[in-house]
Amino acid sequence: MSESLPKPGLEASSTPSSEDIAARFERDALPLVDQLYRAARRYTRSHTDAEDLVQDTMVRAYIGFPGFRDGTNIRAWLFKILNHTWINNYRKAMRRPAECLTGEVSDYGTGAAPSRRASAELEALDLMGDDEVREAFAQLPEAQRMAVYYADVEGFRYKEIAEILDMPLGSVMSRVHRGRRNMRRLLMDFAIERGYLRRESDVEVAA
Repeated sequence: MSESLPKPGLEASSTPSSEDIAARFERDALPLVDQLYRAARRYTRSHTDAEDLVQDTMVRAYIGFPGFRDGTNIRAWLFKILNHTWINNYRKAMRRPAECLTGEVSDYGTGAAPSRRASAELEALDLMGDDEVREAFAQLPEAQRMAVYYADVEGFRYKEIAEILDMPLGSVMSRVHRGRRNMRRLLMDFAIERGYLRRESDVEVAA
């Protein structure tokens, strides 16, 4: 008996329908909108522009969603689209005075500084509030700021950050290292300015 051929339309039935794609997108992508918005605020520093950036990102993501492989890292995929959308549509438009809001960067953890930080420094940093942390973070160059944000706030691995920012892994590691170092220096400057910590020269004179 000869092998029967598949009936017309049988293979097409395994192709996700538009309803299936919409349901998957709603299930997997939409819950990440708030995280995308937080990152968009770091790029745009404007509530309205951040909302527009997220909206454009989600439109692009939905258009490309049929080609997204289920089970892969959708979070990194969405952040990569966000980064590309920002580069393509927004960077030239951002010429208005900056409005800084860094949100969860107040959660900036022990990765921000070497593990052998002196106890006096640790005590000084503990005394500072979120405003100082936000101000220090906002002063980082954009390249360092976004690398540190993705590493220390969103918790992405270096390899994932390299994919999001579309750059070599070594460049990501360098930017995160320099960003953390600069962040620590800025925070220590704030601590000295606000009297939480004394300058080494002052200690030497007092001694």
